Amino acid sequence: MRDSDPRREPSTRSLGDEPVVVAARRTPIGTAGHAFKGVTVDRLAAPVIAAVARELAGRRVDDVVLGNCMGPGGNIARVSALAAGLGHEVPGLTVDRQCGSGLAAILVAGQAVRAGEMDLVIAGGAESASTAPLRTHRGATEPYPRAPFAPHGRPDPDMGPAAEALAAARGVSRARQDAYACRSHARALAAREAGRFKEEIVPIGGRSDDQRPRPLRAASLARLPAAFVADGTVTAGNSSPVSDGAAAVAIVPERLRAGLPGMRLVAGSVVGCDPELPGWGPVPAVRRVLARAGVELEQVAAVEIVEAFAAQVLAVTDALGIDALDDDRVCADGGALALGHPWGATGAVVVTRLFSRLVRGGAPPGTLGLAAAAVGGGLGVAALFAVVGPGRDAGLRDGARA
Repeated sequence: MRDSDPRREPSTRSLGDEPVVVAARRTPIGTAGHAFKGVTVDRLAAPVIAAVARELAGRRVDDVVLGNCMGPGGNIARVSALAAGLGHEVPGLTVDRQCGSGLAAILVAGQAVRAGEMDLVIAGGAESASTAPLRTHRGATEPYPRAPFAPHGRPDPDMGPAAEALAAARGVSRARQDAYACRSHARALAAREAGRFKEEIVPIGGRSDDQRPRPLRAASLARLPAAFVADGTVTAGNSSPVSDGAAAVAIVPERLRAGLPGMRLVAGSVVGCDPELPGWGPVPAVRRVLARAGVELEQVAAVEIVEAFAAQVLAVTDALGIDALDDDRVCADGGALALGHPWGATGAVVVTRLFSRLVRGGAPPGTLGLAAAAVGGGLGVAALFAVVGPGRDAGLRDGARA
């Protein structure tokens, strides 16, 4: 996939084709083997797709693009679109960029809209770690733990040891990791109490709240042993759990926004980095997005980064010049450490969170929000959005320019 480029010459496309996210919803997030242990990935995705489609009732959905990592195959996006009742004519595309899949799916959808090929795409991601099939090589007697992230002979660490290596390489202490984990849970609990998750969540099986957030104490976290490397700093307490969940957004061109408030996709990028330190991926991805948009990070009002590990978040934000422990722009309502990390969905969850913080929160037009994710195998995905207010450019039709 090529990067979105907001600075192409205007003559190459109508400004009315700029992609805008006008709806965003997600499921509650459950810890694998618990809240949604019997709910298959399409049954997680379908209610969210249907809820997003209802917000644009009367409009034809051109495609559904979903990220997924570990599902049963069979084009989960197509299966989920049918289960959501969208009709046989909606095709479906399933994207696998591992933990960046949900965000990458949104970028793919945005590119189709920007190209003028589609007028409404529902995009996001879904993951049911609880029901994902075990996979076995032909002739083997035992399932293999995961697919390779890199070819044989190249570094291919699991994400836990990779987070430990990144913490060591970037000098991220255990105390800071534990403090950030406490911050994530405390903010998620406060957001839930204040009702800031209510409008974005589509209940599943009677559950309308995320399963995991809970009060944490620094003293309790400090007693936890290292989870991946002897005498290491990454623990179960400052790591995200394996999770189940789904999230989806609706993307339309500006010319068909019809006055709906939303977030314009300004720029997106997918980059590669050293597979030995995959958590580093958001750094070059964010830098590229900001450079392409001609924006400084200081101009960005809200940052949502997938909190796979506190070590990874802190290493990335340190490199970008953000103090994540004290900067309210970063995951202001908590993140994956508290809510959970459904791999294929989590990149769409952070966009949904941006939508709630900025659009539902009433941020003025032009306010910038940034979403980013690190990916196993050494990738980074990032996207920059700008708020567009209700009524703005509502009269644009038939490809007219803004």
